[in-house]
Amino acid sequence: MVFTKRLRDGVRTGNITCSVRIWKFPHVKAGNRYRMEEGHIEVESIEQISIQEITPQLARESGFLGLIDLLKVAKHGPGDNVYLVRFHYIPPE
Repeated sequence: MVFTKRLRDGVRTGNITCSVRIWKFPHVKAGNRYRMEEGHIEVESIEQISIQEITPQLARESGFLGLIDLLKVAKHGPGDNVYLVRFHYIPPE
């Protein structure tokens, strides 16, 4: 998974453990690991949610200042399906 530069430290420290993505279809799978610079992200779960389920609290949990800040970054490509991805960071060995 790719994270905007300003979120990467929060992901590495474990302060950010979820991400809202707007995709055409899921790009990750629960249980899989994805490279992140040094280390990996292991996806714990992915669920499709409605855009109305994105709360200001969920936006902050995802590392953003609020809902508008998250929505500016969450859309990746032409899709309009909203996915909540929960994950944890695995440091390099």
